[in-house]
Amino acid sequence: MHQTRSKSRRRARNVAALMLAAILVVSAVAVPMALARGSKTVAGKAAAPSLHKTVLTNTKGMTLYSLSVEKNGRFICTGSCTKTWPPLLVAAGTKPKGPVTLGTIKRPEGKIQVTFKGLPLYTFDGDSKKGEANGEGIKDVGTWHAVTP
Repeated sequence: MHQTRSKSRRRARNVAALMLAAILVVSAVAVPMALARGSKTVAGKAAAPSLHKTVLTNTKGMTLYSLSVEKNGRFICTGSCTKTWPPLLVAAGTKPKGPVTLGTIKRPEGKIQVTFKGLPLYTFDGDSKKGEANGEGIKDVGTWHAVTP
């Protein structure tokens, strides 16, 4: 009877040790993966020769813009507007990183858009090369501006 109790205790300790090892392995893999997924570099900065200043860019070096009237969570550029002015988007739960402090906002269709100083960020389909800022000053329902850090 004493040997049976001893074997049961050893088995219980072995099972507990295996469970602890499994938890540690899962934690060692899952935590870094979650952190890596949690933040992502989405912006940089570069010279915009036509503007004679430095602007924020996406990771491909294309100038980022904001629309003057999109403030306090109000979206004007929706639907077909996003074909000309593609929003800078990130996956839900991602913290955008760049040379300045960036944030996010949920778009009307549910996607997550990157913001700078609370303003949603966009690229312009009229820019075809790094350093171009052809969208600067375009007026429609507001005025589009290249974002300066």
